[in-house]
Amino acid sequence: MATAKQPATVPTAISVNDFLASIPDERRRADAGRLRAIMGELTGEPAVMWGPSIVGFGSYHYTYESGRSGDAALVGFSPRKQHLVLYLTGDGLEERDAALLARLGPHRAGKGCIYLKRLDDVDERVLRQMVERTVQAHRGVDRASRR
Repeated sequence: MATAKQPATVPTAISVNDFLASIPDERRRADAGRLRAIMGELTGEPAVMWGPSIVGFGSYHYTYESGRSGDAALVGFSPRKQHLVLYLTGDGLEERDAALLARLGPHRAGKGCIYLKRLDDVDERVLRQMVERTVQAHRGVDRASRR
């Protein structure tokens, strides 16, 4: 009998402080600390490790049209070697937030992610708007899914 595949990215007991302190690059470590402060402030949620390398804030429940459902962080980030990866809204980020992305500064966008080289290179006000929009969208989805 086949078992349902468990999501790999779930909240863990890994220490966020220890994870961030282990980032070898000083600038990347400082950027991660700033992102932690920004996302914590905007969500009102504590930082929690989601899997081994994503720092997430809060959670929401999603259900796809296929019926697949699960939980994910409202917003999150991962300080990867090449980029800071910000996990924001799902598919459609580039269309939905095109005007904000145009003002953000140097970045690359994926499905629901933004890849940044350095936090100092982008407009923090625009970044904050994008995080706030994501939190509002996910909290709206969360409220709708409870009905």
